[in-house]
Amino acid sequence: MQDRSHDDQDASRRLLERVAAALADELERPLQPGLYLVATPIGNLADISLRALAVLSRADLIAAEDTRHSRKLLSHFGLRGELTAYHEHNAAKERPRLLARIRAGFSAALISDAGMPLISDPGYKLVREALEAGLTVTSVPGASAALAALTSAGLPTDTFLFAGFLPPKGGQRRKRLEELKPVPATLIFYETASRLQATLADMAGVYGGREAAVAKELTKLHESLVRGTPAELAAAIDPSTELKGEFVVLVGPPSPDEGLVDDDAIVASLKLALKHESFRDAVRSVAETFDLKRSRVYELGLALKPKEREP
Repeated sequence: MQDRSHDDQDASRRLLERVAAALADELERPLQPGLYLVATPIGNLADISLRALAVLSRADLIAAEDTRHSRKLLSHFGLRGELTAYHEHNAAKERPRLLARIRAGFSAALISDAGMPLISDPGYKLVREALEAGLTVTSVPGASAALAALTSAGLPTDTFLFAGFLPPKGGQRRKRLEELKPVPATLIFYETASRLQATLADMAGVYGGREAAVAKELTKLHESLVRGTPAELAAAIDPSTELKGEFVVLVGPPSPDEGLVDDDAIVASLKLALKHESFRDAVRSVAETFDLKRSRVYELGLALKPKEREP
């Protein structure tokens, strides 16, 4: 055991030496003028890349979505570059200033609060205008909540569509879900804690019994990913528990028999509806949601009804 301990220590030392050498090599390379899109950790600070550290340590300017949040990240790694705010509320004003500095020969790094810039974050117009002006735009890739959730959800990964945040209002949200319904791909959404259950309920109505998953706290100590149908995931949320943060919601692609709604999906939707509606109203709303005859939903509801009365 003692020999193995020494071997482990030697291996760790060699790894640290190689990491230090790789970082030193990155730091020695000149940082050319241009715009650098730098990914930052989504939770675990160890997920930052050596190249990201090298760019952030040498950039003349770091444009951040929330300077208070980003200053904590930079301080953790001992980085003290010039920090400026760039977000959706000041982008129109700040964009010309950033582009002017890059034209003057400066290097500017764009970072978001977490993950890859431009993924549900401001920056698209900045990148577009930089390219149109003939300026260099370089991506420094890294952590992404969407891809982290996709690869661990057990859903098809050969084709996927990132749909970002859905509209906050129910009617517009359901309309958008309907638009995405025929897409032959795994769908990836971001959602806030306050809207998660309502969104899953809407997904149950639109996507029925498709496979789905909800991920939270990705890369953090209490990381979790729960699988089930949208209705099952919605029903599993305890209304007395206050959810916090943002979630990644994934829905599998449509199956060839998408139009054939199975009994399990109907029962799961009934259980969810019965929490807020009478038996009669729940049968009607579920039948309308799945475009089914009420008689079928009613028969399944009768089998469910005694269970709902049990203490």
